[in-house]
Amino acid sequence: MKYLTLIILTLVVGMVSCTRSTDHKQILAEAERIAYTLPDSALALVNVIEPSDLKEDSLRALYHLVTASAHKAKESSMVSDSLIRFSFEYYRDRDNNRFLQSGDLYALYLFWAGDGKRALGLLDSIVALPDIPQRLMIQLLQSRIGIGGAEFDSKNNLRYIKRLLELDNDSANQIEYTYQLCENYQYAGHGDSALIIIDRLIDHARMNHLGNEHFKYTYEKIGILEEIGRYDESNAQVDYILQHAPHNSAIPYLHLWKALNYFNTGAFAKATHELAIADSCAKDRIDVDNNYYESFVGPLREFLEYRKNGRIKLIQLATLNNSQRDRFNRMESTRWETEQNALLQENRALTLKAQNERNTTILIIVLLASIIISLGAVWNIQKRKRKTIEAEERAETLQKMVDELSAPATPSNGHESLRRAMLQQLGIIKMVAETPTEQNREMLRKISSIGSDTNGALVNWKNVYEIIDNLYSGFYSLLHERYGNLLTEKEEQIIVLMIAGFSTKEISVITSQTTATIYVRKSSVRKKLGVPEKEDIVAFLRHEASV
Repeated sequence: MKYLTLIILTLVVGMVSCTRSTDHKQILAEAERIAYTLPDSALALVNVIEPSDLKEDSLRALYHLVTASAHKAKESSMVSDSLIRFSFEYYRDRDNNRFLQSGDLYALYLFWAGDGKRALGLLDSIVALPDIPQRLMIQLLQSRIGIGGAEFDSKNNLRYIKRLLELDNDSANQIEYTYQLCENYQYAGHGDSALIIIDRLIDHARMNHLGNEHFKYTYEKIGILEEIGRYDESNAQVDYILQHAPHNSAIPYLHLWKALNYFNTGAFAKATHELAIADSCAKDRIDVDNNYYESFVGPLREFLEYRKNGRIKLIQLATLNNSQRDRFNRMESTRWETEQNALLQENRALTLKAQNERNTTILIIVLLASIIISLGAVWNIQKRKRKTIEAEERAETLQKMVDELSAPATPSNGHESLRRAMLQQLGIIKMVAETPTEQNREMLRKISSIGSDTNGALVNWKNVYEIIDNLYSGFYSLLHERYGNLLTEKEEQIIVLMIAGFSTKEISVITSQTTATIYVRKSSVRKKLGVPEKEDIVAFLRHEASV
């Protein structure tokens, strides 16, 4: 029963583990397939998995890869994806495609965590690797350009954008890359190159009747012209937009550009006038971020004040700086609260998991206890049934021997005489023959033992051994002399009864042992005496006795 219980427990635990592992593999495989196309659905799938349940490194690596991929696709914060580094290290020498993907995601995590330089260094080392599939190279270059733009690494971005233009033939992407090329030329100080590209984009938007893009590119041209000192042309572009799109959300910034252009040409009165118009347009507009607007207007306003009065007041700049600092602090506080809430949710999830595991453990224990009890009950029933069957067989065998002893004696050979003589030794059989009831057998057995010199046994073995020696030329004495140091008394008794021609069932009755025990003892005798498996023990012993 102990081994059976252990086997059942092992099977149950194995089945649960295998089932969970298989389920996790299927869920993660499906989530990986849709991570970039349906990121919300992918996150919903992986959210049913408790990371601590993932015991295999392969599953843990895939879990973090899928989660970070979905966050990237949603363009959401990746601050929580620090464990993508585990995926990056795991896939390094195992799966090149996933290694490249996790490298891209790890760089994005570093950027979100505030380490943009390390992110750029990592991406630069990855894109320099040989034999990168085109799809993944495009993905890596896009991330490199995005982070490079945020980190003002425009000079290096230029060569990566040109490489993207060669690799990615998607027409929509080609326009976007061209616009990024223009921006990076501008920030890198190559205004003339930026102007050439922006004019090309404006012509493309005009020819294809792309109104929004035409406005965006024209607005971008205003800044490029201002950067290279072509202030009148910059103002002309402002007037063009004001004439053709008088109600757009950039009106305050358009007047700000004119104010800046007039300031740079020394027309301070016109600059002040345009700045007043910009302030008036920005006032009470919900589509204008006041802090962002003031970050541009505040310095220009102070420069104009200096030109007018010969002094600078820092109060407005300090107010703007404090406002921006407060906004940054609020953002940091919000981020901290978000992280704390995430930790709280994680702790709650772990607590719930522990409760579920405890309940599962209790359920498994109850289930195993029920199985053990059921098996124990079945085993007891079978045991009783076997005992009943054995008792019936023993009774039947005993009755046959009683009937044999009760039959009239007839002339017989030595073998039959021995059998009958031994039956006569069974004092209990004589009494059972007279009163063959089940209730009296134990009492009759004791009475028989008292009345005959059997020491509580059914047979007087001393007399039996003498009979065997007389009929078979000292067989028992020879057996005991040769093998007495190997055989037990019970085994010698069984051999004697086998020589006398008694069956296994009859031997079990005479020796008060179960049939199964007799078979076990026979096997022991065969092993001890070296009797071949297919050879009869009696024949073997008779041959040995004759040698």
